[in-house]
Amino acid sequence: MELLQTIINGCIQNSHRDQKIFYERFYGYCLKVVFRYIYRYDKAVDVVNDGFVKIFRNLDKFYSNPNESPEIMLLGWMRTVMVNTAIDHLRKNNFLSEIGTLPDTVWEQEDRSGGSDQTVLYKELIQEVRKLPTSYRMVFNMFVIDGFSHNEIAERLGISVGTSKSNLSKARALLQKNIKTNEQQACSI
Repeated sequence: MELLQTIINGCIQNSHRDQKIFYERFYGYCLKVVFRYIYRYDKAVDVVNDGFVKIFRNLDKFYSNPNESPEIMLLGWMRTVMVNTAIDHLRKNNFLSEIGTLPDTVWEQEDRSGGSDQTVLYKELIQEVRKLPTSYRMVFNMFVIDGFSHNEIAERLGISVGTSKSNLSKARALLQKNIKTNEQQACSI
């Protein structure tokens, strides 16, 4: 915990060494977040780098509650910055999704949230989410995975709350249908 705070303080003071350590430590996490929205690896990397610029500019405003784990709070804040940066990128490109793949090395990096089974399931879920229409996918990612409320989604995407709820419902139905189809195909093999 103290090491992370030392690195954050160094980043705030524009220490290139600490910024490099910070970047390398959280790069994989941020790339996974962005890749749920931007599916071309080269574009996702650009968005992640833009997000890190925003993080470094605003890290002095990041508040760590002494009663909470600073890393958990930091990851939540960074996730929000990365999601917003990805959405800004998509808006500039009229929400056109670009299909690509994320290198397996990103999935293989240490995942603090769980074991390899969870990583495989997460990767499979993301692959199914990628098949959704853009509007459904955006709402599903923001609500289910990133924890935004329907009001926040509506505000960020410029849609009504009802549209957000409808898109989420349709996304879930499509995912359930696709997963059931995949299971039936796997059982028939």
